[in-house]
Amino acid sequence: MHVPTVPDDLWAVVEPLLPQHRTPRRGRPRLPNRAVLAGILFVLKTGIAWHHLPLALGCGSGMTCWRRLREWQQAGVWSSVHRLLLDRLHAQGQLDLTRASLDSATVASPCGGQDTGRDPTNRGKLGCKRHLVVDGLGIPLGVVVSAANVHDSRMFEAALDAVQGIRNGRPGRPRRRPLKLHADKGYDFLRCRQACWTRGITPRIARRGVESSSTLGRHRWVIERTLSWLNRFKRLKVRYERCAEVHLALLTLASALICLRRLPCGSSL
Repeated sequence: MHVPTVPDDLWAVVEPLLPQHRTPRRGRPRLPNRAVLAGILFVLKTGIAWHHLPLALGCGSGMTCWRRLREWQQAGVWSSVHRLLLDRLHAQGQLDLTRASLDSATVASPCGGQDTGRDPTNRGKLGCKRHLVVDGLGIPLGVVVSAANVHDSRMFEAALDAVQGIRNGRPGRPRRRPLKLHADKGYDFLRCRQACWTRGITPRIARRGVESSSTLGRHRWVIERTLSWLNRFKRLKVRYERCAEVHLALLTLASALICLRRLPCGSSL
């Protein structure tokens, strides 16, 4: 059986951000964080259920990995990892913040739970949406989750605000938002354009009844590719997590791994 490992370059980013815990004097010792992270990555990539995680891998039980994943999400670890990797990409000139794209994708949520709802495009089955913002090259900048029956435009501002401050290694305020934002006709509302203007972003939103929907456009196709990249993490193709923050933690971790692959040290991931 293949034993999962955590790449050294990923662990170098994650380890300093993990909360510190005292070693218990009695009882079972706390499982090492790196071993637990290996189990989380194994579940994320293979898509197996948490309770099916083999103990023989040395990653602890699936429930231990699940609890540690939620604990680190509440501590802001995954969002910090994602931001640091974006900073590195920006410092190396591998981010295109002159433009960005925003779109959503619906995934089935057969187990229900927080932020799920009846999907009007899938015969009323339970589902949830992931709203994603990417740069001009398709690198994920921010992601939020909503129920499947929530209109895309209602999550427009939340998706914009999910983009974290990105530094380029030089002093000064971090650059937070792109110059332009491309979106499809689902966001053709005045409130969406006003949300862009108040944030200093030029909206490039397709207009209903004016522009053809036969193509994705010259710049918006990159976000469809990134949504496909997320689905390569098999645990994300269908949402089994009833807890919304756990599902968001997996999405943020997957976004960080996509960023890591763009760095020279992460080319083998």
